[in-house]
Amino acid sequence: MSDLIRFGVSIEDDLLENFDELVAERGYATRSEALRDLIRDALVGARLEKQQKAVEVLGSLTLVYDHHARELAEQMAEVQHSRPRMIVSVLHVHVSHDDCMEVIVLRGQYGEVRTMADALLSLKGVKHGKLFVTLPTQAIAGRKSAAVSSSHTHKHQHTREKPSVQRRSDKVKQGA
Repeated sequence: MSDLIRFGVSIEDDLLENFDELVAERGYATRSEALRDLIRDALVGARLEKQQKAVEVLGSLTLVYDHHARELAEQMAEVQHSRPRMIVSVLHVHVSHDDCMEVIVLRGQYGEVRTMADALLSLKGVKHGKLFVTLPTQAIAGRKSAAVSSSHTHKHQHTREKPSVQRRSDKVKQGA
């Protein structure tokens, strides 16, 4: 992470009061943490609008569908098999007797990711769905090397153990 810079913000009392409620509700340790997330979200949105189809994105598509719908599973598989390099992982869950949920992790150019998502969302039998896209961290920060790569190196180890869930506020209290 780069050096932190402090700056002042002028804001109306009622707006700040509502923001502080949001900060508390979401478990942020500080206003700064919440503000950083809002800025990142705005930067992702602006870059997607500006660069549209060619920008490299990471995404997740969540679908809830009727697993009794005729030929839906085959149609979904056909769409997914048409672009296998975009699909990183798929999670399939049987939610109820009638409903299944699928979460598809995607990586690729935004235009292609959006096209695949739209093809799946528009299938008869899909009850609801949503595509979430973001940019690789380097692209959000505006760094030059923003390519998404599955082979990368870190100073830390990747493990398959289930990590313990910790809120940001807990981490700050513990000095993390």
